[in-house]
Amino acid sequence: MARSTASTVVDATADTVWSYIRDFNGLPDWHAGLVARSHIENGKGGDQVGGIRNFELVDGTGIREVLTAHSDAGRSYSYAFCEPPFPVIDYHATIRVTPVTDGDRSFVEWTTTFDCERAELDHWKDFFAAQVFKGGLDAIRDHFAQ
Repeated sequence: MARSTASTVVDATADTVWSYIRDFNGLPDWHAGLVARSHIENGKGGDQVGGIRNFELVDGTGIREVLTAHSDAGRSYSYAFCEPPFPVIDYHATIRVTPVTDGDRSFVEWTTTFDCERAELDHWKDFFAAQVFKGGLDAIRDHFAQ
C-alpha cells in the first residue's frame, strides 16, 4: 500500500479553516484551479457519509467519490473513489485540520493510501501529493493570507 501526503500551515484558526473546507461538495469553492464543478448525486448533504461527489476537473475529467467519514469534532473527512479515474486501486484519502498551538494558526494535512503497479508508484505518489493535494492546500493557505 502506497501513501502520499501534503501539508501546510494556515494563518487562521482550525475552526475557521474547517468551516471553509468542511463541505465535501465544496471543492470548486476552494480548489477552483483544479475543480470546475461538483454536485452530490444521491441527495445527501456535503457532510453526510455515503454522499457521492461527482465533479469535473478543469481539464474535463469526471471523478466520482464517496464520503466514508466526516467529523466536525475531528475536523476531518475521508473519501474513496467510486470508480478510479486513474490506474490505482483501493484509494482512500483524508483531509484533516488541526490547531497549531503557537498562535491562531492551523495545520492542514491531506493524505491518501492506494495501490498501483510497482513501476508507477513514484508517479502516482507525486501526482497526488504535488499536483492534486498541494494545489488545494496552497489555495486554502492563500485564501487566509489575504
